[in-house]
Amino acid sequence: MATVQLAGDRITDWDSFHTESAQAFGFPDFYGRNMDAWVDCLSYLRDDEGMCRFKLKPKEVLTIEISHSADLHKRLPDLVEDVEFCCTAINDRCEDYGEPPVIELVWK
Repeated sequence: MATVQLAGDRITDWDSFHTESAQAFGFPDFYGRNMDAWVDCLSYLRDDEGMCRFKLKPKEVLTIEISHSADLHKRLPDLVEDVEFCCTAINDRCEDYGEPPVIELVWK
């Protein structure tokens, strides 16, 4: 099972979230540093498009672990809500194509 960790204590605003994400997921240099681009990059987890460092097998799931989540929920509730919404949207997109979910989000 593939796992990626985001350091919630290093996420202080949207810019730092995108910096952490780009590094952890291995997003391409042209990553747009917004949630639309985040969703686009993670929508290719089972394809060999070079949108991130992960290439999952057909039924494999990427676990995204975000540490220090209690503090992050207090400091940046809108960011937390958007991340949850986007992960759900990515999994819904998979379902639309008859595929199993691709992301499991874990708050630690």
